[in-house]
Amino acid sequence: MTILKLSAAALVATVAFAGAAAARDQIQIAGSSTVLPYASIVAEAFGENFDFPTPVVESGGSGAGRKKLCEGVGENTIDIANSSSRIKQSDIDTCTANGVTEIQEVRIGYDGIVFASDINGPEYAFTPSDWHNALAAKVLKDGQLVDNPYKNWNEIRADLPAQPILAFIPGTKHGTREVFDEKVIVDGCKENGAAEAHKAAGAEDANKACMALRTDGVAVDIDGDYTETLARVDANKNGIGVFGLSFYQNNTDKLRVGTMSGVSPSVETIASGEYPVSRPLYFYVKNAHLDVIPGLQEYVEFFVSDDMAGPNGPLAAYGLVSDPELAKTQAAVKARTPMGALN
Repeated sequence: MTILKLSAAALVATVAFAGAAAARDQIQIAGSSTVLPYASIVAEAFGENFDFPTPVVESGGSGAGRKKLCEGVGENTIDIANSSSRIKQSDIDTCTANGVTEIQEVRIGYDGIVFASDINGPEYAFTPSDWHNALAAKVLKDGQLVDNPYKNWNEIRADLPAQPILAFIPGTKHGTREVFDEKVIVDGCKENGAAEAHKAAGAEDANKACMALRTDGVAVDIDGDYTETLARVDANKNGIGVFGLSFYQNNTDKLRVGTMSGVSPSVETIASGEYPVSRPLYFYVKNAHLDVIPGLQEYVEFFVSDDMAGPNGPLAAYGLVSDPELAKTQAAVKARTPMGALN
C-alpha cells in the first residue's frame, strides 16, 4: 500500500482550508499592474454573466502577487497571482514549502514595453545600446569602462534630441522591470561591447554588472503603476517613461512613443515578433482552490475564452496581443494542468 506523505505546512494548510473555505465566496486576485486592467475587464464581465460574485482584483506588482500566492492554502490566501514576467523557480520552491503544490501557469497573451515622452516633445528613435549608455552606472568609452558621464541624449548619439537624460523606469518589484533589464539594458550592454568589457574586467556575472544603473537621479524607479509614471512625465517634460503598450495606446493624447531598433510598437509589430521589446503576460492559479472557491474554474476558463482573450475580444480592443497558441492554453486550463519545475 502506498502512503501519501505531506509536509507539515501542507497538512496544516489543507486542514485549515477544509474547515474555513466556506467563509469566502469571492475570488481574490493580486499582482501585476500591467495585467490589472485586463483582469479587471474580465472580472467585471464575469460578474455580469455568471451567477458568482465579481472577483476582487488588486495590484501591488508581479513579485508581490506571486509571494502572496505562495503564502499557503486557505481562504485567507489569494487564488490567483497576475504577473507580467514569468514565475521564478524560487517562487515555486516557496509555494511548495508552504503547501501550494500545484500551480497552473496561464499565458493570456502578449504586451510590449514602450518608451514614451510628452506629446509635445521631440521624436526619439532608440536602440537598446542607447538606453544602456544613458542609464548604466558604467559605460564603455574610448575602449575603457568608466563612470557614466552622459548628461544629454545627443551625447550618446548625435542624432538623438539635445535633451537632458531623465528616465522613469519600473521599480524592482514590477515584472516590467525584469523585462526592461533583460531585453533593453542587458541587450544594449551586449550591443555596445560593455558586456565583454565587464567580463574582461573580471566580473563574475556580466549581465548583473550590465544591469547596475547610475544613482545620480537620472534613472528614477517608479514603484506605483503607469499612472504614476505618466504623472512624472507630465511634471517633467524632458522625462521619458517606460510603459506597457496598452497603457500608451490609451494615452496617445498625452504621450509620444519612440521607436526601438527602427520599429514602432504596435499590436501588429508585437504579434509578428518584429518589435524587439515584447513579453508574454501570465496569471498563476492555485489548483487547491479550484473546487473550493465558487466560480474559480469558471473564471479561469472565461478569461482565456475566445470571447475574452481572442483577437476580436475586449482584451485585444484594450491592447492585448492575442496569443496565437490560445487554444493550447484553453485545453490546459480545462484539464487543470499544473506546471512543473522550470528548466
